[in-house]
Amino acid sequence: MGEPEFAASGVRIGRRLRSLTRAGQIRIADGRLELLTSYGSEIDSAPVGTVRAGTSWFAPDGRAHADVNGTRYSLTLDPGETPPGAPGLSAARRFVEAVRRAGERNG
Repeated sequence: MGEPEFAASGVRIGRRLRSLTRAGQIRIADGRLELLTSYGSEIDSAPVGTVRAGTSWFAPDGRAHADVNGTRYSLTLDPGETPPGAPGLSAARRFVEAVRRAGERNG
């Protein structure tokens, strides 16, 4: 497996009103998006070209959603995980941009 195009840990992953994990992980690598528990078990994964991701204009910073295999997941990314090269972009916006870029490359 190659270097991930996007990776985040400490992500709260939920489905509808149910929290699946409070310290999950998101990885985009080799054209796939993976949602993982804190132990590394797979919650869901799909080719990144089939994933829809976005943020709501009314949601707080750090909140995003992703539709993976027909299931909508709510994601709360840690705002403290901003890398040195990306000031000004929230973790949620960086995730959405990474899905878009990877989808264009692999789709």
